[in-house]
Amino acid sequence: MKTTAELAAEQAAYWKGPGGDGWLAAYDRIQRSLADIGDIGLAAAAPRHGEHVIDIGCGTGGTTMALAHAVGIAGHVLGVDISETLVEAARAHRLENATFVVGDAATHPFKAETYDLVFSRFGVMFFADPVAAFRNIRRALKPAGRLVFVAWRTPQENPWGTVPARAAQPFLPPLPRPGPDDPGQFSFGDRARIERILSEAGFQKLRLEPIDRPIWMGPSVADVLAGAGRFGPLARAFAGAEPAAIEKAKQAIAQALAPHEGPDGVRLPGACWLVEANAS
Repeated sequence: MKTTAELAAEQAAYWKGPGGDGWLAAYDRIQRSLADIGDIGLAAAAPRHGEHVIDIGCGTGGTTMALAHAVGIAGHVLGVDISETLVEAARAHRLENATFVVGDAATHPFKAETYDLVFSRFGVMFFADPVAAFRNIRRALKPAGRLVFVAWRTPQENPWGTVPARAAQPFLPPLPRPGPDDPGQFSFGDRARIERILSEAGFQKLRLEPIDRPIWMGPSVADVLAGAGRFGPLARAFAGAEPAAIEKAKQAIAQALAPHEGPDGVRLPGACWLVEANAS
């Protein structure tokens, strides 16, 4: 079993390298696919004029921009991401009332009891020690502060992620299977685990709401296949496979996705949690 230090180092290496590069390469598709869910999360967070906010896993700054607009010039947003590549892209927005830093929110030295709101859109599932990470986050919040984030539910509830991977699996080298408590895309799928983590971290008045939305994967199956090797588990598997195997995997993916292609593109079901909690 890997230590939390080893897990943290793996996540840092991935997001500072191929993860960040892949996210940026697939930026337009990712932004469209997550827009509806991100808007739900932002509406629940309800950032107010003059508030100070942290955006965890800010990526290229799309959610940070929305938060900054809501809090106005009297407020401020701190965008934090472990990927220097993504933070550089976020800084290009040149937001007057936002600052972007490269760092791990699990250990970043936030100013204590300074922030009204901590928000994240799919940025909290990768902590090696999530209890310690959320304790650090909670220390940054004012006593009346609040936490709002969205995280994917289980793989079984997210065919957008599992259907392509399952179709390709017979043709590609096997990837390591994460343990139930290892960081990863679906590591917050279990409601009880989220409740345990946040309770141990000191958060109060936890509220979890299931959100189900179709996930737009691209304008066509051909487009999805063209981007399959850029980001995510398939990109890792493709990186270690022979060209002939990749071609067979893509053919299998095309067959699996064909029934889900419509006039507005390829859509498969997606499922996440909307999580809200109070600092005290």
